[in-house]
Amino acid sequence: MDPIRLDDTRVADYLDDKLQTLGDLESLDELLANIHKQHGELKQQLHDAQQVFADAKQGSVEHNASLKQRSHAFNKDLVDIEKRLLVVTESETSEEATPRFEALLDNLHRLDVANAYLELLKEVDTLSNDAQSKLQTSNEAALAPYKQLRSLHTRLISLQTDAEGAAPQLLHHVGQITDALRAKILDALSADLETVLKKIRWPTPKATIPSHLQEEWEMAVTKLLDLQTPELEATDPTRATGDVLQLPPVLFPLEVLVQPLEMRFRYHFDGDKATNRIDRPEYFLTHVTTLLDDYSVFVADHIQPILLKRFQGTDLALHPLYIDASSAFITAVLPMLRTKISALLPKVARDAQLLSHLMHELMKFDTTIRDEWRYDGGFGVEGWNGLSGEFLVQGDWFGRWLQVEKDFALARYQSIIDAPDFGDLDYESVDPKATKPTKGAIRVNDLLETITDRYRPLTSFTLKLRFLIDIQIAIFDKLHERLQGSLDAYLRMTTSIGRAVGGITKEEQDKLLGVEGLERLCKTYGSADYLERAMRDWSDDVFFLDLWEELNDRARQAKNIGNMTIADVAERTSSAVGTDGDGDGVALFDETAGWYSRLRISSEKIISDTLNNNVREALRAYRHINPWASLTGPSASTGATLSPTAELDPLLSQLTTSLGFLSHALAPAPLRRITRTVLATISNTLWDNVLSRHRFSTSGAAQLRADLAAICRIIDGAVGPGVAEAGLRKCLEGVQLIGLPVKGGKSESVSTPAEEGDDTWDAWGGEDGGEPESPVASPAKVSNAIAGEEEDLGLWEVEKRLFADNQSAREVLEALGIESITEAEARTVLGRRVELAG
Repeated sequence: MDPIRLDDTRVADYLDDKLQTLGDLESLDELLANIHKQHGELKQQLHDAQQVFADAKQGSVEHNASLKQRSHAFNKDLVDIEKRLLVVTESETSEEATPRFEALLDNLHRLDVANAYLELLKEVDTLSNDAQSKLQTSNEAALAPYKQLRSLHTRLISLQTDAEGAAPQLLHHVGQITDALRAKILDALSADLETVLKKIRWPTPKATIPSHLQEEWEMAVTKLLDLQTPELEATDPTRATGDVLQLPPVLFPLEVLVQPLEMRFRYHFDGDKATNRIDRPEYFLTHVTTLLDDYSVFVADHIQPILLKRFQGTDLALHPLYIDASSAFITAVLPMLRTKISALLPKVARDAQLLSHLMHELMKFDTTIRDEWRYDGGFGVEGWNGLSGEFLVQGDWFGRWLQVEKDFALARYQSIIDAPDFGDLDYESVDPKATKPTKGAIRVNDLLETITDRYRPLTSFTLKLRFLIDIQIAIFDKLHERLQGSLDAYLRMTTSIGRAVGGITKEEQDKLLGVEGLERLCKTYGSADYLERAMRDWSDDVFFLDLWEELNDRARQAKNIGNMTIADVAERTSSAVGTDGDGDGVALFDETAGWYSRLRISSEKIISDTLNNNVREALRAYRHINPWASLTGPSASTGATLSPTAELDPLLSQLTTSLGFLSHALAPAPLRRITRTVLATISNTLWDNVLSRHRFSTSGAAQLRADLAAICRIIDGAVGPGVAEAGLRKCLEGVQLIGLPVKGGKSESVSTPAEEGDDTWDAWGGEDGGEPESPVASPAKVSNAIAGEEEDLGLWEVEKRLFADNQSAREVLEALGIESITEAEARTVLGRRVELAG
């Protein structure tokens, strides 16, 4: 489209938009003025844009010219540099001149470094000479240049680390000069302190600083502290270098104080004196604790104020090893012990008893220092592992000591299980109402508690866990295997296949199924129960609780737990290791206690099964007799005067002997559980084979009641009153039902049989000898009975109401106090009464 025509179109559209009505013509002047204004603004914008474009174009031209000029100057300088480089390096080309020039620069750099080294060595030499010259006149004056030299050496160590060991020779040389100067100043200042100590006759335990020597004393001690301060500030007393723990430094004044004490110690315990005995490490350990007691007052009175004055308000005050005089004194005394123990350990390593004795005496000493003197070695809340920890871990003696303790524990365990009375039940060591463990189980538990006492003083978590798993849980596992093996052997000998394979005779089997077998099972049950409860009690011990919490924390954080994985530790201790579950039953001995719990449950079940089999066998003859419908005689009318059936004697004898033994061997709770299973077997056997199978006369029911009463007397006498009645309740209620008396009432006009055992019954007839009534009681009679019109419930009334309907049956059973028999079972049992045979 033509641009002119396009503009015309836009103008036409604009005018059509603005002039749509006649009234819009009145604003035509205003519209023209607005158009002229907008046109002027557009012209001004166009002018400004053209000016900016012109300026940018001019700037671009000038910039290009400047770049060309700088490029020309650069090329000129480059040519000039290349010419000079060729002249300096005596080369013909720039490629050849560049590496030669770099070599010259490297030489200049090395020369600069060497010059700096010389300046540094000159400064070191100046400080050293200055300190030595001042040392001739004033010990105190020599401290200032020495501190500068020590500070310089400290900075060099830091720079050497940052520079990845660039100047080891320089650092070694400066260190030698610094240490030599330090030794000279230390000797001089130590001599000053020794002079004061001689005046007070040190090391007399009751030594004190008189007032006229107080200033000299404080000055001598303070100078030594000033000499050591730069080293202390650059040292972390608990820092570990690799796997080796850096021992805390001994304060110089305390080192001077301890020197005569160390000489005395070496005199008594390094020579051939009677006090130096390899089998009595407690001699030199007690000597050290005596030193601490004797000189603690002097240290507190005359060293503590100076330490507070010198270090209070500084960073060193945060370390108790520097600010606390007692801790500083202990730190100064411990090196003599380290030297003695280092020399003694190789001598006792070949003797298990001596090594064990030394370690336990050492742990006792550590406990004394830690608890009575509150010494933490500078570790604060993390705790001090003591000298025992230093030698066991850092000195790598733990493996040897652990093996010694393990061999001792296993030897003691072997002697326990080899003892003739290992498997005897102990009736005296526990409460009379508790389950009786074997003497061997008690001794093993005592052995394991002794082992706990032997490693309880250790502070290292890893060492304690190794003791727990490698010794204690290992012995628990061994004893469990032995007890489980005994139980498995019993099962093999009491089965048909086992008897055939093992050659067990019938007499031997009878013994195993009798009291002898029960005693064998109770030994396993009692031992498992005793050790399981012991482990549960241990899990509540503070020592094992702390061990469990730390183990759980480390497992959650995947921290080191010795040389074992988390899965290995969980398998030996508890599957809950490393989980967030803190519920009941989660403890350190979960896995082991679980094994013993399962063994206890298995033993109890086998005891119950054995008794149940014996009961079934003892009732074999009884359940096949059938005198119940034909028993007669005046004495049969009352169960109180009846004797038990002769065929019941095997059961009564079996219950008397077995429950009599179990009542002494087991606690009431398991005894009741086992008795309930036996009673259930008796009840089911009598119900299925006697009550539900045979017919009963009144005398027969009374005889069965007398038999049940005999069983109840024996069981209640052995287990406790009420247990037998509760277990045999169904049978007792069945006997009550089947033994209901035959008698008449207001609504009962039937007559009893003329003769016991007569096959012809007129019990269903009325007084006139008419047709017999229906055996189902009428609803009217049931209602009368409920209303209280019946004086007593006899056989006929119960029969009528029992067979009327379920509601009537439930009501009559409730009236009789029968609860454990259902309506159907009651009808079945009552139908076994001979009077109801028709």
